[in-house]
Amino acid sequence: MQEEPHYEITIEVKPEYVAEQSQPDKDRYVFAYTIDIKNTGNIAAKLLRRHWIITDANNKVQEVNGDGVIGKQPYLQPGKSFRYTSAAILETPIGCMQGHYEMLADDGVTFKAPIEVFRLAAPMTLH
Repeated sequence: MQEEPHYEITIEVKPEYVAEQSQPDKDRYVFAYTIDIKNTGNIAAKLLRRHWIITDANNKVQEVNGDGVIGKQPYLQPGKSFRYTSAAILETPIGCMQGHYEMLADDGVTFKAPIEVFRLAAPMTLH
């Protein structure tokens, strides 16, 4: 008897402030984020699309939708992972991101892999 398909993608995010590309005097704060996407289910799946909600400290919301990530649509066998780094630019030194990836499993089922809220924060300096 064949095992029931189990769709599960684990996502870990490591955000980082990019001081050398930021211009606080011009309300430009650059954040890089490295994401590890791991297929912890038992069926292979391809990342089709991404959906991000980016919110800054002024409650300005940007929604980002697109095919794949960094120009790729990684195909993940069970137990395999894919890592990439991208960036977001905010007008405030603090904000957050959340979203999901739309995945297509080998059996034709599409499902969402949620990305929990993570914080973007520039280190505060005192003068």
